[in-house]
Amino acid sequence: MTTHADLVFRGGPVHTLAFGGPGGPVATAVAVRDGRIVTVGDDADVQSLIGPDTEVVDLAGRALLPGFQDAHVHPVLAGLTMIQCDLHDANDADEAVAAVRAYVEANPDAEWISGGGWSMEWFPGGTPSRHLLDAVVPDRPVHLVNRDGHGAWVNTRALELCGIDAATPDPVDGRIEREADGTPQGTLHEGASGLVGRNVPEPTADMVLRGLQAGQQRLHSVGVTAWQDAMVNTEVEQAYRTAAESGLLTGRVVGALWWDRERGEEQVPELLARRGGVGTFRTTSVKIMQDGVAENFTAAMTSSYLDGCGCGTGNQGLSFVDPEKLRAYVTRLDAEGFQVHVHAVGDRAAREALDAFAAARAANGTNDNRHHIAHLQVVHPDDVPRFAALGIAANMQPLWAAHEPQMDELTIPFLGPERAGWQYPFGDLARTGAPLAAGSDWPVSSPNPFLGIHVAVNRVIPDESQEVFLPEQCLDLTAALAAYTIGTARVNHLDTETGTIEEGKFADLVVTDRDPYSIPVGELAETSVLATYVEGRRVHTDPAF
Repeated sequence: MTTHADLVFRGGPVHTLAFGGPGGPVATAVAVRDGRIVTVGDDADVQSLIGPDTEVVDLAGRALLPGFQDAHVHPVLAGLTMIQCDLHDANDADEAVAAVRAYVEANPDAEWISGGGWSMEWFPGGTPSRHLLDAVVPDRPVHLVNRDGHGAWVNTRALELCGIDAATPDPVDGRIEREADGTPQGTLHEGASGLVGRNVPEPTADMVLRGLQAGQQRLHSVGVTAWQDAMVNTEVEQAYRTAAESGLLTGRVVGALWWDRERGEEQVPELLARRGGVGTFRTTSVKIMQDGVAENFTAAMTSSYLDGCGCGTGNQGLSFVDPEKLRAYVTRLDAEGFQVHVHAVGDRAAREALDAFAAARAANGTNDNRHHIAHLQVVHPDDVPRFAALGIAANMQPLWAAHEPQMDELTIPFLGPERAGWQYPFGDLARTGAPLAAGSDWPVSSPNPFLGIHVAVNRVIPDESQEVFLPEQCLDLTAALAAYTIGTARVNHLDTETGTIEEGKFADLVVTDRDPYSIPVGELAETSVLATYVEGRRVHTDPAF
């Protein structure tokens, strides 16, 4: 006797991304029962599985793909920003200030004005001034985090309350931007952000949970069904646990526990005590931030940054963790069975991370921990083959690999032509056999996978007419899609259950408004997600569906 399916898709195309090929075997129909895929084939193969209670989705030429997975994202932080002073929709300094003014007027009882989402390219030298904020908020402290999370914009009242003045020294892991007389200018880079940030009232548990829900819904709306949260402190961890226990968590999540760079190996027992999970949330990864970002000259480089005249400055950026200690920490975490997720933007940071993973392998042998290095803006050519040799996944944020103001005005001139040519070497990494995963780093940039896929394939920002950025580093469409599906599923130890459309796997699926394989690659960014399913349950529906 045939058991009917709960859900059937037909009228393809279905890109399975399984078994190689352009997009894997192309089917036209999929049947789902009890949250899992039971049939992948053509319309005739699923006909007998359609019963009176079966939901039938006619794709009508629209495509079915595996659910996208984000290898490096901050949805709780993004969600919290969405419900605070959110500057992500601004396009320049004037709009940012207007957004702050509107938030202040709408929240007269807020003790602090906190949030974020500003971009360095909006301000001269990438450094917004306290005076811009003073003009609209003279009497309450303001702390607004940069879109990339590597700095903060504060007003004079915040500096006064926190006792920061011309005599305040820079912390070892950051820098206070200063006016000519040494007075703090209003931009705090890296660790200097904490001089004010540590005084901002912590969000309540209810706020963090609401932030998670808002972030999750945004991810589902762009087809993301699983992710690795790259910064999980105890408050974020509790929100995930609460959501998982109550049924609010519909995504599959690996939480990367935050490594406190001001401490050492003594924190490992605490991390072990927090390892585990509930439902679809697991805390099995540890995130180590090894350097900063290139735009504020804190990314760790093998040679010094240049000044505006093209001369060496002597500044090679910051290694937040001493490289020798990093090797010891990674070796210990590897031995304990943790996955290690390293932030490395500069070529020296990438090398230090690879050296640490090599030390761990030498000490512990091979294992299945599936370590990965995120961002990889500058990678020395000598280090590119080491990813495949060590089995370290290259965790890409493709949307950054294009000409845009932050790249052209705040990065390339200070790297110089040789190093500028080493940026985001996705093509070289793929050709040397490195495992590829992909993510957005949202709220640093858009969580929409199709925007990232567009740039990974074209190396240009959608709807812009700039020259192609290092065209030899373009990926083909299948490689880009795979990085956002089975590649990230592998990093998250989900590849036996998700990441491709195969019988027996969970029905984590997305319906798109067009077939990405049937359109010019220059139009990939126009693709939109009409419906998102997790275990056959629809978690997002576009009104056009």
